[in-house]
Amino acid sequence: MFVRDRDEDRQVGEYPDATPDEAIAYYERKYQDLASQVALLEQRARRGAPPAEVARAVQRLATTLEAPAAVGDLQALRDRVAALSGTVEDLSAQRSEEHKAQVEQARADRVAIVEEIEALASRDPATVQWKATSQSVDGLFARWQDAQRTGARLPKTEANDLWKRFRDARSSIDGQRRAYFSELEATQGAAREEKERIVARAEALAGGGGDAIGAYRGLLDEWKRAGRAGKRVDDALWARFRAAGDAIYAAKAEEQAQQDAEYGGNLEAKLALLTEAEPLLQVTDAQSARSRLTSIQRRWDAAGRVPRDQVRHVEDRLRKVEQHVASLEQEHWRRTNPETKARSEGLASQLNAAIAKLEAELEDARASGDAKRVKDAEDALNARRIWLDAIG
Repeated sequence: MFVRDRDEDRQVGEYPDATPDEAIAYYERKYQDLASQVALLEQRARRGAPPAEVARAVQRLATTLEAPAAVGDLQALRDRVAALSGTVEDLSAQRSEEHKAQVEQARADRVAIVEEIEALASRDPATVQWKATSQSVDGLFARWQDAQRTGARLPKTEANDLWKRFRDARSSIDGQRRAYFSELEATQGAAREEKERIVARAEALAGGGGDAIGAYRGLLDEWKRAGRAGKRVDDALWARFRAAGDAIYAAKAEEQAQQDAEYGGNLEAKLALLTEAEPLLQVTDAQSARSRLTSIQRRWDAAGRVPRDQVRHVEDRLRKVEQHVASLEQEHWRRTNPETKARSEGLASQLNAAIAKLEAELEDARASGDAKRVKDAEDALNARRIWLDAIG
C-alpha cells in the first residue's frame, strides 16, 4: 500500500489476503485515528490546557506525522499541528500574565493579613479585649494557612519576610497577653486577700447587733477600694459580705421594732399635746400663745422619743404651731417697738393730713364737674387710706 506524500509515493505497509478496497479502508482508519488525535489536541488548547502539556503533545504528533502508516491528507494534519505551536506560545504568554496576576493577588492577600495582625500587636495592652483578640489572631493564622495552600507561590525571600513579620507580631501579642494576665493575676490575688480580710471583719461584726452598722458601712467603702478579684471569687466573697450585713441590719431592725413598741406610749402623749397645741393656730394674742406653747414644749420634751416612722410627722405638726407663735411675736414687737411706733405715728400724721387735703380737692373736683380731676383725687385718696390701714 502506497500514499502520495510530499510529491512522492511512499509505501505505508502491506495488507495480505485482502482486496484493495479493504486495504485502503484499513489505512484510512489509521489516518482518521491521527486526525482525531489532532482534533482532540486542538480542543484542549482552546480550553486552556497547560502550555507545557500542549507543547509535549505537539512534539509527539509532529514526530508521528513524519512518516505515518496511514492514507489521507497527511500534510493537512502536519499543518494543523504546526499551527498549534503558535497556540502554545500564546497560551504560555497568557499563562504568564495570569500567573503574574495570581502572584500579585497572593502578595496583596498576605500583606493584608500581616498588616492586620501588626495593627493588633500595636494596641495598648491595657485597652485590649483579650478573648476577642485571641479569636482574631486565630482567624488571621487560618487565613494565612489558606493563602499558602490555595494561593500562588511568592518568591522565597518575599514569602519568608512576610512570614517573619506575621510571626513576630503574633509573638508580640502572645507576650502582651501573658504579661497582662500575669499582672492581672497578681492584682486580683492582692484584691482577693484584702476582700477576704474585709469579709472576716464583717462576719465578726455580725454578732454586734445594730450598733455595728457604722463599722459595716466603713467596711463597704474599703470593699469598693479593694479592686476586682475575678468574677467567681468576687461573687463568692460578696455573698458572704452581704450575708454579714443582712444579719447586722436584721438585728438593727429587731432593736428598732422593740424601741418602737416601747415608744408607743410616748407617741400617744405627743399626739395629745398636738391636740392641745394646734388650736393656737387660731390665736392672735402673742403673749397668751407663747405662754401656752412653752408649757406644751416642756411636756413635749419630757414625753421622750416616738417610733422612728412617726418622728417627722409629729415634729412637722408642732413646728407649724411654733412658727405661727413666732410670727405673732414678731408682729407684736413690730407694733410695740418704740422706734417703729414713733415712725408709724409720724407717718400716720402725715397720711391723715394728706387725706384731709385730698378730700378737699375731691370736693372741689366734684363741684367743677371735671371727671379727670375727680378720678385722680379718688385714686390718690384711696392709696393714702390703704397706707394708713397698713401701719395700723
